Amino acid sequence: MSISESLASVGITVFERGWLSANNVLIRGQGATSLVDSGYCSHAAQTLALVEQALDGQPLDLLLNTHLHSDHCGGNAVLQKAYPAMKTWIPPGQAQAVTDWDPVALSYTPTGQECPRFVHHGLLLPGTSVRLGALMWDIHGAKGHDPHSIVLHQPGTGILISADALWQNGFGVVFPELEGIQAFDEVGETLDLIEALEPKIVIPGHGPVFHDLKVALQHARSRLTQFRQSPEKHSRHAVKVLIKFRLLEWQRIERHELTEWAEKTPYLRQSIPPEKDTATWIGQLLQELERANALRCDQGWVINC
Repeated sequence: MSISESLASVGITVFERGWLSANNVLIRGQGATSLVDSGYCSHAAQTLALVEQALDGQPLDLLLNTHLHSDHCGGNAVLQKAYPAMKTWIPPGQAQAVTDWDPVALSYTPTGQECPRFVHHGLLLPGTSVRLGALMWDIHGAKGHDPHSIVLHQPGTGILISADALWQNGFGVVFPELEGIQAFDEVGETLDLIEALEPKIVIPGHGPVFHDLKVALQHARSRLTQFRQSPEKHSRHAVKVLIKFRLLEWQRIERHELTEWAEKTPYLRQSIPPEKDTATWIGQLLQELERANALRCDQGWVINC
């Protein structure tokens, strides 16, 4: 049985979305019809269309966010409007920031990203379980990439929704490190947790669903070792990820406008080496991204590839 057939047999549909929007996981069965993560705001209409097509007139009962980065909850507001009876559950730790709607505490201002305001109705508490569709899922804390992130594990089927704690080729930027908070050890602890769970199928926050846990963990731990040995390498990688993320949304932007955005974005501004001005520093990063075929620079424009 293929991975997709295994997931379908227990009522799970995965919408693989790319790198601007996180994957969405629709879970159906005799319990609550649930969606895990809602993508980025500029793709919210597409998220809604995918869900509506899959449900074919049936209600969506529950929306869960593995964490509150903009690419995982940017479609919340649109889904809440379309399904007013739906409940939204988020991890603990930032509930008050959501209630007060604090875009700094929620990371949207520091990253230079956007997220329409939404409300929450409950918390995903690590150490407890939640019924999604016909199955009970265990909630585990997954610090590292985000201090409040959780992963969802279904022990009977061996399915893990790993969010950005583990991808087939790595893991998400370790954002606490950008704020001077040591979190590489927490990344390692979360990888150890995932290994101990021994999932048979992993549904990551980005990229394809996979089953070769051993290879994925080897890749992730190798990357973590590199970042531990050279924290500046992680910082530079993170900045390039933030630039590429916004370029996925913009598709093309004039170089001077990108530089102005970098100067106004805290995570980027604080990463500028003291001996360099913003334009020079951005220019170097763009050259590196262009060599990696992540973008193209042409007559004052920066263009997504």
